[in-house]
Amino acid sequence: MLVTTEVGFCSFCGRPRNLRHEAHQLGTLVRTIVTCETCHRTLSSTIGVASAEPAAPEPVAQQAEPTPEVVAKPAKPAKPTTQRKARATAKSAPAAKSTAKKKR
Repeated sequence: MLVTTEVGFCSFCGRPRNLRHEAHQLGTLVRTIVTCETCHRTLSSTIGVASAEPAAPEPVAQQAEPTPEVVAKPAKPAKPTTQRKARATAKSAPAAKSTAKKKR
């Protein structure tokens, strides 16, 4: 098992955090898991074919892969947030009108 850490962006925390890369050798396959050391959530879990050379190429490939995935994930939660704000605004407007009717 090869474990490395680096500073990267966690999509769950929404901030730069220490990301932990674990590479487990499973015969001819390598399972790579990227987790946030602060919130302990799994950001990426992949299985690939092990290379002939031991550890030198793997960390370079692991560091390059998670960065685009992590950056792409925050865009998905942003869409429901704007819908929630629109719904909250729509719900608050009728409440104000009903309050005005009660005052008459």
